[in-house]
Amino acid sequence: MSDANIPVIIGIGETIDRSVDPSIGLEPLQLMRLALEKANEDAGGGLLRNVDSLDVVNVRSWPYANLANELSHAIGAAPRRAVHGPVGGESPVRYLHEAALRIARGESEVAVVVGAEAQSTVTKAERASIRLPWKTESPEEMPGSRAKDYLSARAIKLGVAMPVTVYPFYEVASADAWGQTPGEAQEETGRLWERYAKIAAENPDAWTKGHHSADEITRLSDSNRLIAWPYSKLMVANPSVNMGAALLITSLARARAAGVAPDRMVHVWGGVAANERRDYMNRDQFSRSHAQDVVLEGALQIAGNQSFDTMELYSCFPCVPKMAFRTLGVANDVAPTVIGGLTFFGAPLSNYMTHAICGMVRELRQGKRLGLIYGQGEFVTKHHAVILSSAPAGAPITDRREASQALCEARYGAVPPASAKTTGTATIETFTIIYKRDGSIASGVVILRTNDGRLLARVPANDERTISRLVNLERSSIGLAGTLHPSHDDIPEWRAEL
Repeated sequence: MSDANIPVIIGIGETIDRSVDPSIGLEPLQLMRLALEKANEDAGGGLLRNVDSLDVVNVRSWPYANLANELSHAIGAAPRRAVHGPVGGESPVRYLHEAALRIARGESEVAVVVGAEAQSTVTKAERASIRLPWKTESPEEMPGSRAKDYLSARAIKLGVAMPVTVYPFYEVASADAWGQTPGEAQEETGRLWERYAKIAAENPDAWTKGHHSADEITRLSDSNRLIAWPYSKLMVANPSVNMGAALLITSLARARAAGVAPDRMVHVWGGVAANERRDYMNRDQFSRSHAQDVVLEGALQIAGNQSFDTMELYSCFPCVPKMAFRTLGVANDVAPTVIGGLTFFGAPLSNYMTHAICGMVRELRQGKRLGLIYGQGEFVTKHHAVILSSAPAGAPITDRREASQALCEARYGAVPPASAKTTGTATIETFTIIYKRDGSIASGVVILRTNDGRLLARVPANDERTISRLVNLERSSIGLAGTLHPSHDDIPEWRAEL
């Protein structure tokens, strides 16, 4: 391998804005510029103007007309590639992987991945009726990124077209597949999230301060209300933060020419990616993700089946790292994060994994050898992993995404056809219950199996007998039989046979 084709991360930068007064808060463009300046300084300086590839992680908290170009001007660069990408929690991992592949192919010499959000300031300003003095124009259109473009009208009408109401389908189904009662699954969540919280409590850049115990995480209270069964507020991502992060990637040859010390370089060994089918109702089951399995197994192969010294397992919701731990076959006492997770470190929407990569680079510079970065996006849909190391890779980085996707598709079982039934018997495949902000129930939503296929149905909030059975911590409700009934809005309602 030529040194000119070996990708290394040489600069990282993060910034956080805790402004209480929204009128002086920093906008995402400023947060990104500051993070890039820190990454440039971390790399020894002098490289920002030479950036030829700029990937901006999707920004949702403020509209920009052409963010990638605006940021390029702000740092005095004229990159050949300047892209503001679509929504996706996995996207920073993908951008790093793709930047490394371009360097390996000789198509790029200095690449940047950067992102930021200022949702905390935006929310404070809205509540105080303050008009922020930030530049605003019609936002860029991100085609294909809206759930309404690919989910059914029934899913949208029932309120199961947001991550917080879809991931519970996997949480409930996977716990049953693992032989857990709902109570045992909650206990595992508490123990796992406590480990994320401990790392965040030790991280000065985390948004949330203070330690949260497993009991506090699982115990319901006014400050820890249920959002979508079985998830409470302390189990889900916190997007109300102001944070920016940036990565500077180049070739080993360029890094040496710039005088970067070997112990400051982090090598990109390779990456793996695969996607589930976008409409979750077109998947074969909800107890595991074939794409996640393929990606994590591929990551182990790239690592030569060595144990990872450190890892970041995406943590938008507990089912994601729970499934990942089982696929990787690692002990539950292994730290699942280097920065603290999306609940406690904070979730700057699509940009969390840029911060996680910064944290991983610090770990590897401080003596760790091999690290796994795993991100995910949409509805357990898009999966991407990258292997980073303080040591050079034993083989050139290659693009194995097409083969990984084919392997994922090959693992799919039969997908139940859509059922149009509104009456008759149906059994639960998985479910959630959606709660209002005041703690009352909006409705239950069940994915059901009938003798002719699969369908979504509602459990009315006033069906106390069915709701009580679904939230029973001692007995799984997977496979529970009930009856379908037509309703006033053409969405069938389901009642358990008790």
